[in-house]
Amino acid sequence: MPNIRFLIKRARRMDWKKMMATARLLHKKTGIATPKLLKDMFQCAVRYNAGYMDYKIAEMWRLSDEQRRTVITRGVSNRIVRAMNDKAYWHIFDDKTEFNTRFAPYIHRDWLRFDAQTSPEKLNAFLDRHEEILFKPLEGSSGQGIVKFQKADWRDKNAFFLRLKGMGSAVLEELVVQHPQMASLCPTSVNTVRVATLLGDKQEGIVYAFVRIGNGKVMDNVDCGGMAARVDLESGTLKTVAADKQGNVFETHPMTGTKIVGFQIPFWKEITEMCLEAMRAVPQMRFVAWDVAVTEQGPLFIEGNSFPSHAVPQFAAHYPDGIGILPEFEKFISLDRLK
Repeated sequence: MPNIRFLIKRARRMDWKKMMATARLLHKKTGIATPKLLKDMFQCAVRYNAGYMDYKIAEMWRLSDEQRRTVITRGVSNRIVRAMNDKAYWHIFDDKTEFNTRFAPYIHRDWLRFDAQTSPEKLNAFLDRHEEILFKPLEGSSGQGIVKFQKADWRDKNAFFLRLKGMGSAVLEELVVQHPQMASLCPTSVNTVRVATLLGDKQEGIVYAFVRIGNGKVMDNVDCGGMAARVDLESGTLKTVAADKQGNVFETHPMTGTKIVGFQIPFWKEITEMCLEAMRAVPQMRFVAWDVAVTEQGPLFIEGNSFPSHAVPQFAAHYPDGIGILPEFEKFISLDRLK
């Protein structure tokens, strides 16, 4: 059932130039006429609350109506989040220092809130403990604004203090050193496991998991050029090829040559136990995507997402039979009852 208010809102905010550019790109890829693609995009928007990026990522032009109904489009994702998560509690996850404080037993790294009240002395004490740090804006997503600094950057600590002041409020964090097995996927980024937990009316637990893998940059995020592969929830092995947001598919990592399918995530049992335990800490937030890093000592949280991205769970390469991830959600919640 289409959400009319969502469609009107999306139409007002739609970047029509990018939509046209996407249709032209898909015409080159598929050979389907651009007007036909645009018409189909519009029909998918009306019937399945799909944006043009949903259409592209899930390769909806090749799917039947039955298959299209199984894709977690933007509109469907919004309905799930709205029904599951009380907005009054989003701030616990959206503010990185609030998250680190609430979930302190699972953070396992040094960090400092940096804002207008932070003194040079407090910053200097933090810097003296580390060789490298990450600067993360207090709020934000998709890795935007995250900067890595090394000791050479704060040789002049007064100048560095002023530099950070100009960058705005943030959390400064000790760098996470990932498990060598995870580094074998891509050594330039901390390759995190995204584990989505759901406190549903039918059952509670993990609804999906993906490994996000970098491709040469500091971040593993797919919006920063990274890729993702789906995790088998029982074994913790990767059960699909990796794919990126541009539709590229990787059987082995292009930098390291590491084989994707069958790759074993270290400490999988501990990862799942940590996420299942944490999912009850804020019961008003029933659908959370946890980003987990794995070190030689075990897993730790990078962050939790109050509004989980719907992009990674709909990459076409992860669903070769055309059946998307919504049937997995149906095991936890009644989607047809969501408003």
